[in-house]
Amino acid sequence: MKLAASYYLSPDVVGLSKNLLGKYLFTCINGVTTGGYIVETEAYNGVIDKASHAYGNRQTPRTQTMFRQGGIAYVYLCYGIHEMFNIVTSIEGQPHAILIRAINPTEGLDVMLSRRNMSAVKPNITSGPGSVAKALGITRNINAFSLQSDTIWIENRGLAFEDESIASVPRIGVSYAGDDALLPYRFYVKGNPFVSKPNKKN
Repeated sequence: MKLAASYYLSPDVVGLSKNLLGKYLFTCINGVTTGGYIVETEAYNGVIDKASHAYGNRQTPRTQTMFRQGGIAYVYLCYGIHEMFNIVTSIEGQPHAILIRAINPTEGLDVMLSRRNMSAVKPNITSGPGSVAKALGITRNINAFSLQSDTIWIENRGLAFEDESIASVPRIGVSYAGDDALLPYRFYVKGNPFVSKPNKKN
């Protein structure tokens, strides 16, 4: 069952980012469904978060999607190479977003292997946000698509993780954000092989 539209309207982007672990992310591109359950996320807390694209109420052609009502996809190009899939959350005008950094693949593995130009399933197939998007066929063509659509959606299949199984650590690649780079806004399932960069101490 798809997550209800109301799920994405919560103002607690950090809590949602943690709660999304174990939820199943699916895409249906050209009639082919691929997906798996989420094992790593990062929260971006809108206009007050120096790591966010929308910090300081920055509104550009790229960030305008973030200011829409939660429950849609925010897809952007990173370093001119990698597509990155984020979930827009909260109410219209409050640009919260959650980056999906890794999933544990469960469906459409053959298609994911083809998209990733791989011959066998290894952790890097969906480890890291660029890999997730490529494996699932996510591009900027579906930017702003509703997560209630039949192109991209998230399901609750009853999988959940206890707090002791979840690491809460600083985000990756946001050193420019000063003190905000130290916020424990990255969540991942401890011990899962598809997590992009697990912290050994956890």
